[in-house]
Amino acid sequence: MDPQQTGEWLAILSEFAVQFLDAIALVVIVGGSVQALAAALRLLPQTLDGHARRLVWLRYARWLIAGLTFQLAADIIATAITSDWAAIARVAAIALIRTFLNHFLERDVAEVRDRQVTPVPTPTSPTQAVIATGEPPSH
Repeated sequence: MDPQQTGEWLAILSEFAVQFLDAIALVVIVGGSVQALAAALRLLPQTLDGHARRLVWLRYARWLIAGLTFQLAADIIATAITSDWAAIARVAAIALIRTFLNHFLERDVAEVRDRQVTPVPTPTSPTQAVIATGEPPSH
């Protein structure tokens, strides 16, 4: 097989990989959007506390991060098969934007996760203290 045929096969496989990864990203992002919408609609009739809203947002952000990761992989492959500098610059700009979006989404998810500290209830009776700690209260 000569180098030109090898290059053509790599280009064909790369195009297929890009389309496949973009399709996965689409399914992940649409799936996450549908799930987030359904969760938000379920919470509408209820009194929304901050915790419930954060959980919906965190799940949605995870879906978006996963979708952006697949799209970024497709962008990286696309740059490997592009020979036009304008196209490479365009793909690089898109990849940069997606990388920044991914970074800020991950940072926001980490911040929200850090703020979600479950308070430990303070025992109000000796029996609750034994249940909570496994040891009798000291006097």
